[in-house]
Amino acid sequence: MFFVLTAPPQSLPLLLCNNHPNFHLPNKTQFQKFKLSKKWRCSASSKQPQQQQNQPRKKEEPSTSEKRVDPVGFLTRLGITHRAFSQFLRERHKALKNRKDEIFDRFINLKELASGHELLGVHRHPQHRADFMEWAPGARYCALVGDFNDWSPTENSAREGHLGHDDYGYWFVILDDKLRDGEEADDLYFQQYNYVDDYDKGDSGVSIHEIFQKANDEYWEPGEDRFLKSRYEVASKLYEQMFGPNGPQTMEELGDIPDAETRYEAYREQHKDKPPEFFRYDVIDSEKEYDIYNVVDDPISREKFRKKKPPLAYWFETRKGRKAWMKKYNPRLPHGSKYRVYFNTPNGALERVPAWATYVLPDVEENQACAVHWDPPLESAHKWRNKPPKLSKSLRIYECHVGISGLEPKITSFNDFTEKTLPFIKELGYNAVQLFGVIEHKDYFTAGYRVTNMYAVSSRYGTPEDFKRLVDEAHGLGLLVFLDIVHSYSAADEMVGLSHFDGTNDCYFHTGKRGQHKYWGTRMFKYGDVDVLQYLLSNLNWWVEEYQIDGFQFHSLSSMIYTHNGFATFTGELEEYCNQYVDRDALMYLIMANDILHALHPNIITIAEDVTHYPGLCEPTSQGGLGFDYYVNTSASEMWLSFLENVPDNKWSMSKIVTTLMGNKLYADKMILYAENHNQSISGGRSFAEILFGNIEEQSPKSTDLLLRGSSLHKLIRLITFTIGGRAYLNFMGNEFGHPKKVEFPTASNNFSLELANRRWDLLTDQGFYSDLFSFDKDMMKLDQTERVLSRGLLNVHHVNDDTMVISYMRGPLLFIFNFHPTNSYERYSVGVEEAGEYQIILNTDEKKYGGRDIISSEQYLKRSIRKRIDGLQDCLQVLLPSRTAQVYKLSRILRV
Repeated sequence: MFFVLTAPPQSLPLLLCNNHPNFHLPNKTQFQKFKLSKKWRCSASSKQPQQQQNQPRKKEEPSTSEKRVDPVGFLTRLGITHRAFSQFLRERHKALKNRKDEIFDRFINLKELASGHELLGVHRHPQHRADFMEWAPGARYCALVGDFNDWSPTENSAREGHLGHDDYGYWFVILDDKLRDGEEADDLYFQQYNYVDDYDKGDSGVSIHEIFQKANDEYWEPGEDRFLKSRYEVASKLYEQMFGPNGPQTMEELGDIPDAETRYEAYREQHKDKPPEFFRYDVIDSEKEYDIYNVVDDPISREKFRKKKPPLAYWFETRKGRKAWMKKYNPRLPHGSKYRVYFNTPNGALERVPAWATYVLPDVEENQACAVHWDPPLESAHKWRNKPPKLSKSLRIYECHVGISGLEPKITSFNDFTEKTLPFIKELGYNAVQLFGVIEHKDYFTAGYRVTNMYAVSSRYGTPEDFKRLVDEAHGLGLLVFLDIVHSYSAADEMVGLSHFDGTNDCYFHTGKRGQHKYWGTRMFKYGDVDVLQYLLSNLNWWVEEYQIDGFQFHSLSSMIYTHNGFATFTGELEEYCNQYVDRDALMYLIMANDILHALHPNIITIAEDVTHYPGLCEPTSQGGLGFDYYVNTSASEMWLSFLENVPDNKWSMSKIVTTLMGNKLYADKMILYAENHNQSISGGRSFAEILFGNIEEQSPKSTDLLLRGSSLHKLIRLITFTIGGRAYLNFMGNEFGHPKKVEFPTASNNFSLELANRRWDLLTDQGFYSDLFSFDKDMMKLDQTERVLSRGLLNVHHVNDDTMVISYMRGPLLFIFNFHPTNSYERYSVGVEEAGEYQIILNTDEKKYGGRDIISSEQYLKRSIRKRIDGLQDCLQVLLPSRTAQVYKLSRILRV
């Protein structure tokens, strides 16, 4: 017999991960770029010359991915020289390599690190049982309690001693299924069941013994199966060959055995007259490292051995289907069972909702919270019908909260949202839905930002199957689904949350002040702990694999990046991003999160919400960045709110509007802009509609001017925010038609009322003020669909006049002109154009169908440029520009001069 140690290309990272100091999770093309040193080349064929074994070993070259890594690459590209920040990036990169080394001591690769959901929590095992695993390093005893065992803390517990948990504090509980009355145990103790299909080949009625006999007959060649029947035949033959038929029978008779090298030389001398074919199996030993594995073998035998396949097909024929299991066994943990995990700790016994639970009831009729085992039968489980839509070059994101998406003052369900709101979003023209408040949280008034159970959809909206249907239907309508993910902090709840999970204060979170948010009363994660990293990274992977989520907005990064949680004055100096208040572990977590997500799911979208605009948010991680696809420009909304509340209309600065909305030109294509998101409506503030219109229902007919002002500014603010920014725009549901009231979640201050926790869709049924704004937003989205506004290159802002309050810019063949002046209209206002030609108005905010005055007649919609140098351009348009209006022109015909 001979041995050949080989490794297929796809397994090379698995071999290298623990030995490569800078291993990154590679993509498919990178898998082929890994090069093995001779240290790993443990096979040798007869064609390999022996003299090559004696050549000096070359120094192993670094991998391609390692060569490309430059910790300060984006600073070099941008020409930024800052010693302290550059040093911080280099130290962070070195610390990241050390962190990965620590990870690879326990995990094969980063994919395994991010796949904890495949092991932890409750999982059905093919051998008619359920396995439960939980991380609780501070506990001394662990058991699963629930209605399935009358909440007994002793019936289903982890084994005592080391077998019950490992060195890292992971507890393991086995829940064996129960045989039904009159049924007998399986013939094989390792009999497996396929829980996906109702029937399997093992249900055919053919006995296991017949299947095994058939496997043996086809696998073994004639005469080979005798070694199975006589275990000592091979050993006795070798013994007789070595010592003869009357060899020694005791150790004393055996005496001293010469060493292997002496016996080998004697063997060669004894058979020196044999032809070379006699020595077809031999061992090369030139006293080099790993020579013991270099076996010279017979090519014919090797090929024959490799073609030999084990009888796995027959093994699968023994696996029974789900119905066979249901007929024979009762599940120990049935679908819908309520359960908790029970710990005995140094401070006493306690019960917790498992950290990896996928369905949770946070408050069951004022009783203790509990998890629900979710394993629905096949006929009830959701079957995916639609594939995720292709990524668009522009993102038009509709931000939603499921609970307040209904018309009635109640908590709206996933099913209602799917049937009523999703078609509405599609009609509006948006191509992505961003959901917040979906992940389980105990307190509804927090809008879902104090998450208690990272792996569970909120039970107040429906079941996991209901949410899968929501995502599936959204994909069928061509809508991407993004999730607002909160990994920057966690709820401080103990029973249903993670705080003091195993009785200690430092299981998932920091201790002391570092473990508490400075103002919000939430807990802060230990991003430097490998087990916490596994929990958070697996959580991202879980939402994509289980619910086919298309992207994540990482909420409030400033809360996690800084130990002061972002509550500090920022001047923009780079020292503020690398001082003692910066959490380097949090930054390394974000880098790994983006690397893993983009490697495992190439079409995923990651969005950074950071009010401090940390340098390198959207730069590649290989160049010192954090690796996000987009970042949110929060400054725009703050500017509009400040103007509306504090600055008279005639004092608005056009220069400030342009500067704020354009943001950093280097990252214009990575920017998401919004006029207002949910913060103005939910977080204690007023929406723009409240500020602009007040209470419309109580206004007298004399308030027409107020409504006209509000409507005009509402359209101007949205149009310039939509068209002047990057490739992405966001709007919070209802704001597009000027929803009249803010959102108030039920709290003690409003007697827990749901009257303001809804959306007034009924306002759109009548043709009037709200439907006019709705029509404008719909046509604004259509403008991007037909003219690809957001996906065009950088725009040319060539006219910004603070005196006339006029802004004009071009984006491809489109010309945008805004007049923000509250009173001044201009008969023949001149703005420069890049091309001489005829320009056609394709969107006018003052049209009657949008609630405007309709000053510009249809005959004036076509304009021809004149040869006059304006704004540094040799041609210009002279347009009618009423006050508080905007026009979008398209170059319809080029005139050759």
